[in-house]
Amino acid sequence: MILDINEIQKILPHRPPFLLVDRILELEPQKRIVGIKNVTINEPFFTGHFPNFPVMPGVLIVEAMAQTGGVLVLRDLPDADSKLVFFAAIEKAKFRRPVFPGDQLRLEVEVLSRRATFWRMRGKALVDGQLAAEAVVLCKIADKPVEKS
Repeated sequence: MILDINEIQKILPHRPPFLLVDRILELEPQKRIVGIKNVTINEPFFTGHFPNFPVMPGVLIVEAMAQTGGVLVLRDLPDADSKLVFFAAIEKAKFRRPVFPGDQLRLEVEVLSRRATFWRMRGKALVDGQLAAEAVVLCKIADKPVEKS
């Protein structure tokens, strides 16, 4: 294990129930990252998606990939505490199999290109070695808004 949940929370601004990556297993700076999301019945979205047939929403699987990519982007940024990573685009999203409580998502993200404050990454979410979802995401690094006192 490269990063545990405590180290991830030092990098990402997300917090439960919207923190969707639990552990980082592999990391090649500015190239690729592999994370884990343990999907449990305690996830708040299962209450309504769907009653009596809980399925993880596809958009949250893509969010989990993006958060994993966000760890890659922010981890080595010198001024990361003053930055946020936003979606700029989602391309080629495909959902191959449903994700259920008890599944463990393996989130594999690789950098396709970088230019200034934009990163383009390809993500895959796998369950037991089977592709559950894939997408290309474009993200933008932006300054955090200044907090008013």
